[in-house]
Amino acid sequence: MAAEITMRFGRLIFLIAGIYGVLVVTPLYFMFDLIGRNDPPALTHPAFFYGFAGVALSWQLAFFILAADPARYRAMIIPSFLEKFGYGGAVVVLFLQRRVNVSDLGFGIADLIFGSLFLLAYYKMRQPG
Repeated sequence: MAAEITMRFGRLIFLIAGIYGVLVVTPLYFMFDLIGRNDPPALTHPAFFYGFAGVALSWQLAFFILAADPARYRAMIIPSFLEKFGYGGAVVVLFLQRRVNVSDLGFGIADLIFGSLFLLAYYKMRQPG
């Protein structure tokens, strides 16, 4: 019974993370100029911006795959929580340096929460076989 609850937890967390990520990342493809107007200075490196959006969107696919069978893909949880901590941690540090605004901090904290839940799922998940 505990294993089933853990599996459901893992599926739910990765499914929610994937949906959230698609909803948050996809609009970035249409916001390059808007971000520069609303939060100056203007963005000057479109390859970094669109590259970030593409990599982030690709990770949402990984989260959907993990949601299908987290125990089977348990090893992929490691780079998944590192992805979340990498972004979330960077945003927190930048916020403390007063280099990003509070709305950016919200997205960073959301990633830190997801990363923590991914880490919890990793430790609770049993290896198949």
